[in-house]
Amino acid sequence: MTELFDIYDEHDVWIGTAERKEAHRLGLWHHTVHCWLVRREDREGRIAAKILFQQRSANKDTGAGCFDITAAGHLEAGESPEAIVRELREELGLDVGFERLSEFGVVREQGSGVVRGAAYIDNEISRVYGLEVAMKLTEFRLQEEEVAGLYEADADELIELIEGRRELVHARGVALREGKLQAAEVEVARSSFVERDLSYYVSIFKFLQALVRQ
Repeated sequence: MTELFDIYDEHDVWIGTAERKEAHRLGLWHHTVHCWLVRREDREGRIAAKILFQQRSANKDTGAGCFDITAAGHLEAGESPEAIVRELREELGLDVGFERLSEFGVVREQGSGVVRGAAYIDNEISRVYGLEVAMKLTEFRLQEEEVAGLYEADADELIELIEGRRELVHARGVALREGKLQAAEVEVARSSFVERDLSYYVSIFKFLQALVRQ
C-alpha cells in the first residue's frame, strides 16, 4: 500500500503530496508528531519527573536499537496532529484523548543517510506534545515491530547526561523478549539516543519537568 505524505515548502506552506520514498529521496518537507510521556514521583515532599523513552526495534531502518521519543510517527496525507493518539495506541497500547496532551511546540529537523544502499534526506516539521501518566511500565502494551523496550529515568539526570555533565544514567523499564514484557535495567549514554540537536532533548526534558510540577 502506497503511503502518501502532505509536503510543504520551507515556510510550511502546503504544496501537494508525495509518496513516502519520494519525500525522503528528494528531501521534501513533511509533518510528524512526537509525544513524550512523563511520570510524577513524590520524594519526601519534592516532586521529581521520571521521563519515559522507548528503545527502537532492532529491525528499524534508522536508529535501530537506539533510545528515542516515547511515541512518534509521520502524518499521512490529510491527517492532523491529532493522529498522535493513534501512535500512542499502536506503539504503547495507551488510549488517551488528544485534549489531554500538552503542546510543547513545533520543531524542525533535518537529517540524511543511507538505508539499504539508498540515500535519503529527511526534512521534518514536528508537532511535539507531552503527557503525564500514572501507569506502571508493565501496564503498557508494546508494538513488537516498532518498540523493543520502554524505560524511564530521572529528568535531572537525563539533562545532565545530554549536557555532558555525566557519562551514564541508570534506567529501569521493560523489554520485549520472545513476545513477553520482562523487567529490564540499562545504563544509558548520550550516544544511546537517536542523534538529534541536543537542545531538543534538553528543552523537552525541562518542559516535562514543568508539566508535572504544575
